[in-house]
Amino acid sequence: MEGVQSRTEPSIRRQTVSDALNPETPEELVETEEEPIKQRKNGLYPGVSDELAENMKSGWADTELRDLEPIEQAGHTAARRAALSARFPGERLVIPAGNLKTRSNDTEYAFRASVEYAYLTGNQTEDGVLVMEPNRAGGHDATIYLLPRSDRENGEFWLDGQGELWVGRRHSLTEAEKLYGIPASDVRELAGALREATGPVRVVRGFDAGIEAALTDKVTAERDEELRVFLSEARLVKDEFEVGELQKAVDSTVRGFEDVVKVLDKAEATSERYIEGTFFLRARVEGNDIGYGSICAAGPHATTLHWVRNDGAVRSGELLLLDAGVETHTYYTADVTRTLPINGRYTELQRKIYDAVYEAQEAGIAAVKPGAKYRDFHDAAQRVLAEKLVEWGLVEGPVERVLELGLQRRWTLHGTGHMLGMDVHDCAAARTETYVDGTLEPGMCLTVEPGLYFQADDLTVPEEYRGIGVRIEDDILVTEDGNRNLSAALPRRSDEVERWMAELKS
Repeated sequence: MEGVQSRTEPSIRRQTVSDALNPETPEELVETEEEPIKQRKNGLYPGVSDELAENMKSGWADTELRDLEPIEQAGHTAARRAALSARFPGERLVIPAGNLKTRSNDTEYAFRASVEYAYLTGNQTEDGVLVMEPNRAGGHDATIYLLPRSDRENGEFWLDGQGELWVGRRHSLTEAEKLYGIPASDVRELAGALREATGPVRVVRGFDAGIEAALTDKVTAERDEELRVFLSEARLVKDEFEVGELQKAVDSTVRGFEDVVKVLDKAEATSERYIEGTFFLRARVEGNDIGYGSICAAGPHATTLHWVRNDGAVRSGELLLLDAGVETHTYYTADVTRTLPINGRYTELQRKIYDAVYEAQEAGIAAVKPGAKYRDFHDAAQRVLAEKLVEWGLVEGPVERVLELGLQRRWTLHGTGHMLGMDVHDCAAARTETYVDGTLEPGMCLTVEPGLYFQADDLTVPEEYRGIGVRIEDDILVTEDGNRNLSAALPRRSDEVERWMAELKS
């Protein structure tokens, strides 16, 4: 057919079996198939004329980036891969980034690569896969499998919903090799290669169903879990790059808290959402995102540990429990909490409860040092809180009895902290004996966050206590001679908090 009446159905050529892991496979044996580019069902254009298709193939400038330098953490990711290689000699290791997830119809959630993949590569793009292929020298050869730049010859770049003109330019494979210091190949070839591969294989599960399906008869859940646990425990001790990123995250978070204090009057006129949005702006401007759903809990909402609805009223005379953290562009997150008097001054009872939590946190932070048991900071903080509850007549002593029976937990509820890093609750898959039953080492980073929460319907406490929740949380780095509070720039003591708030509002 001719002219505008002519229509084509653009298609993308995909390799279904490749020589990616078997370089001896002759090129002529590689199967290929044409898959049509999926069009929106109710799009206004029924097709593409031959003339337009041909026109779109040409007239584009060369945009290849040729002067790229490796990303800042490339040396660190190489060292991490070397440690992984040493732990699993002779085994193929497959670590996927994950795929886009649909939010609604044809829109997707913002993509965040799996921590395991980002930790080992520094790359953050969807559909990426790191493969560690055992070599004859006893180590591994790493390859990062990525989507190449979208094809201009077949129209993918402007017709496909994930094409370059729709969602932005991807790096070419050559560019990726320069950035990440890892040989790069087309990920569309990988599933077929993995189906044909022989020898022991482990995969990080839960991120890429297609890759897992290709390995379904080659892996076991037990062996794959060992890989996941190793990668979780590898992150227990942070290297210098990671410590720097955590400090960046905390510094931005401090500025985000300052932003919130300056607009508390606007939050009073609206809701907790104003606080949430204010902090989110700082996170997006200075970082990648928030590290977790911000807890902007005013009044009695502060007694709900993970209050993220953030739709309640903000009232003068009540407290605001703000638990929030900025995530850096490399995925490291802060996790900081302050409980602030909305009008700038604590009442006598609010101050009593706040100061008790502060004293507990001081005891917890003092217990963070190399060689200490991980549990020590929790036990130290809980002891102080139990003493206060007995002193106030809210629970019958002696304190040792309260702690033995865990009676303080009615009002303390949660553990006093957790590891921090690329996940807000980092290293969660680590073995118990290396985490909560382990020993602190320099380079570990954890939160210390005791709290007291008197529920609005708790009839066991005096009425004036009900609806008051207080938590104070800081990010603590274990050092050679003790610890360093990464979030020390944010005031903690009640009088310092009041003075800080007054200065920001002046």
